[in-house]
Amino acid sequence: MTSDLPLCPPWDANPHPPRFSMPDGAYDTHVHVFGPESDFPYQSNRAYTPRDASVEQLFQLHDVLGFKKVVLVQASAHGVDNRAILAGVAKSPERIRAIAAVGEDVTDAELRRLHEGGVRGIRLNLVDKGGMPFSSLGALRVIGERIKDMGWHIEFLVHVEADEEFRRLVPTLPVPVSVGHIGYTKAPAGIDHPGYRDFLAMLRDGHFWVKLTGPYRISAADNFPYPDVTEKAHAVIAAAPDRCVWGSDWPHVIHFRGMPNDGDLLDALADWCPDEEIRRRILVDNPARLYGF
Repeated sequence: MTSDLPLCPPWDANPHPPRFSMPDGAYDTHVHVFGPESDFPYQSNRAYTPRDASVEQLFQLHDVLGFKKVVLVQASAHGVDNRAILAGVAKSPERIRAIAAVGEDVTDAELRRLHEGGVRGIRLNLVDKGGMPFSSLGALRVIGERIKDMGWHIEFLVHVEADEEFRRLVPTLPVPVSVGHIGYTKAPAGIDHPGYRDFLAMLRDGHFWVKLTGPYRISAADNFPYPDVTEKAHAVIAAAPDRCVWGSDWPHVIHFRGMPNDGDLLDALADWCPDEEIRRRILVDNPARLYGF
């Protein structure tokens, strides 16, 4: 290992199947792939060092969980070097889509190459070191115009309740916007936090897609079942059942509390959304639209 940055703990290698029947064609919309570092090096400006996590290991997980499609999301550790996700898509292009990271200087030819490689959006990580390659949030309006005709969207990792500038920006963008980790507002803040209330209102008005990911990242609990996340999950599903998607967040990088079992994370979805039809939309129909499968 070439860095003294924190080494991520290993994921739970013994996932159990979910307790409900997975609908045919289900999507896991949020995973990362890493390694080997010799082939896909990490940027020095990063917050953590991941363990190797391959597409083959991901497919072993999905065979247990029942997923048929997956979205590889560019991790901040890789900066704007998208080679790892493109190599991952190439291993099963009918099964995989990707979300890339680009800078303001990206060429139209590179955007087209990324599209042909399975990319369907760009990611801005406003939380972790090395995840924001743009000079300002305002610069995203320009890139939004450039990716609009390809049917792409912009995915943010952001604390939605705390970033008023971000909330002002979103209605001005010419492409759809998704946010991870149920808005990434810590559960103790509750849904009555003024910034989170604004977010929910914007969600109801059609300004956001939401990823039902990472409950362990916002919960005050160290281990599953993260009961304090349920209120937020219920709120976003009620606000926009046709703009919610689910993701495992495998391999759960930079998480140093109790490592979740991916089967438990799916079981949490069943608790958040007991309605089988809405759950099918979240797992199948909604991601099919957002990621252009």
